[in-house]
Amino acid sequence: MQTAEVVLGVLRERGRQGLPCEQLYRQMFNKDLYLLAYGNIYSNSGAMTPGASEETADGMSEEKIKQIVEAMRCERYRFAPARRTYIPKKNGKLRPLGLPSWSDKLVGEVVRLLLEAYYEPGFSDLSHGFRKRRGCHTALRKIHDTWTGTVWFIEGDICAPRGALTYSPLSGHGMEGVFCGSNVLPESVRCREQ
Repeated sequence: MQTAEVVLGVLRERGRQGLPCEQLYRQMFNKDLYLLAYGNIYSNSGAMTPGASEETADGMSEEKIKQIVEAMRCERYRFAPARRTYIPKKNGKLRPLGLPSWSDKLVGEVVRLLLEAYYEPGFSDLSHGFRKRRGCHTALRKIHDTWTGTVWFIEGDICAPRGALTYSPLSGHGMEGVFCGSNVLPESVRCREQ
């Protein structure tokens, strides 16, 4: 079995060249990938939070990884239902949060490692969301360095998934793409729950 670094390096190169990604599921049998995944997620604050089962990071062992790999090899591994809990938001409402079992977190991290290695080389350099070593600060730095003639920006928020925007009052005023929730929009064009 190849090391995790070799597997991920080969996937990165295939992604960079635009070659097809075949037999990816076979990589789910590689114990090194699970050890790397464990190293990535064991120190998260949620690692000790039990999901649907009482399993947590400190109950993980090489024997448990072997059991997961064997279940993958025999196509018997099944994700357990996540435990649903609700956490408070700043506005007083509650946001649903699913807490998967530790094994499911580990398998999910292995899948993330494999897919990220293949697809990351093809992502735009202008994309900053949910990427390793990128985020709002790198996006702001890019804006600062690139858009030197910009005087002002309109900030907005994307509303709830079922929100709707009426564009007609904005048509022809150069503000067709402004997101709802911004204080600059009149009440008639803010998001409405359907």
